[in-house]
Amino acid sequence: MEASSLIFAAPNRAAPKASTPDSPPVTKAAGAAARTPSVTLPLRFVLTGLLSLLLGMTWLAVRPILLAGYHYSPEFVAVTHLFALGWVTSIVMGAMYQLVPVALETQLYSERLARWHFGFHLVGFLGMVAMFRIWDMKQVGHFGTILGLGVGLFVYNLVRTLRRVPRWNVVATAIASGLAWLTLTILAGLFLASAKCWPQISPFSPLAQMHAHAHLGVVGVFLLLILGISYKLIPMFTLSEVQNHRRATLSLWLINTGLAGLVVTLALASPWKLLFALIVITGLAVYAVELLAILRARKRRKLDWGVIYFLTALSLLVPLSILAVILCWPALPSTEFTTQLENVYGFLALLGVVTFAILGMLFKIGPFLVWYARYSREIGRHKVPSLAELYSTRLQAATYWLYLAGLVATCASIALADETAVRWSFMLLVVAFLLFATNMGLILSHLFRPRLEPLPAIGLPKGSPA
Repeated sequence: MEASSLIFAAPNRAAPKASTPDSPPVTKAAGAAARTPSVTLPLRFVLTGLLSLLLGMTWLAVRPILLAGYHYSPEFVAVTHLFALGWVTSIVMGAMYQLVPVALETQLYSERLARWHFGFHLVGFLGMVAMFRIWDMKQVGHFGTILGLGVGLFVYNLVRTLRRVPRWNVVATAIASGLAWLTLTILAGLFLASAKCWPQISPFSPLAQMHAHAHLGVVGVFLLLILGISYKLIPMFTLSEVQNHRRATLSLWLINTGLAGLVVTLALASPWKLLFALIVITGLAVYAVELLAILRARKRRKLDWGVIYFLTALSLLVPLSILAVILCWPALPSTEFTTQLENVYGFLALLGVVTFAILGMLFKIGPFLVWYARYSREIGRHKVPSLAELYSTRLQAATYWLYLAGLVATCASIALADETAVRWSFMLLVVAFLLFATNMGLILSHLFRPRLEPLPAIGLPKGSPA
């Protein structure tokens, strides 16, 4: 068992005692196991997210005009929320339930609340997507309220968990910030739905409100949590450590400060939005400096595919930041091309940076969840597969290159507003996802068809009694 994977230890598994060189990691895993919820909890969120991604990919493959045309339409808003709530939010919440207790050396406040949260989340986002599709905003508000109840349970659960943290650090700061932005995102979304029913209650233009709401969710929740958790995961998977805690904390505060101003200026359609976008980008630059320092100090020189996926996602923040500056430019004319650049910006953020990062982390979280759930009890009884034997590295490599090629080609096609080009370039992403799903299927198959072998016989010394 890799010591670096202990953060994903599942609960309710008694680690066997053994006088082997692997005993210290197993002992640490037992301690980690006591802090984490049942493995079925994060898995149900992960499976929901994967099914949502499959549905969203199929939707866009059938309807490429959604990417090649104007982005403010009922169907576009529906599929965007399927990706944002069904895919990304489900994965992020499931991962948080698994990672937070061990990363912060505490226990989840209530697994029962988490199970209730899943029910509210599932009903809420499915209903919202369906109602967005027919543009029934009153029903969107109703289902949004159900989703909000689930988010309330999630935030309450993690806030109570954070109160138990023995040592506050940069990861805890990122999680607390993400929870605050998540709460504001849900409230802003409910306000948007109400403003569609009663326009007189909102002093903001519909498009400006939508842009502010989108940045609350993507930057404040998804990106901030990804960056914050990476301060724990990247050092762990590369055998390194945070090199400068002040610099790491500064990166998060710059992003938080910039986002607060950006959301307000976007809602007001103010030219000052460029200033706050630059503050966010400065925070990302400080983060990049610290990340490079962490990687330079690593003891594990070879990076596995999960980490490569994650680092590639972070590198996509460079073109995304350039697009952000262009779109925030005060004198930018409103043309068909600049409108398409907004599509590229949103697509690159959601299916580029965020999705690429999640795919990488699923290759770290998924195998260990399955391995611990199925094989931890068999240690010392049978020969069990290693984590790397649960999936195919060839499929990982093929998925990586196909997804990267599809992402570049699709972004170019969206910018050109060419529906045919979008259709064929997006098919590369679909094929990449099918390869990824196949690999996830290989991992999950171990839950139902475990690969157990007898332990090798240990010969008796000469002269010993039979």
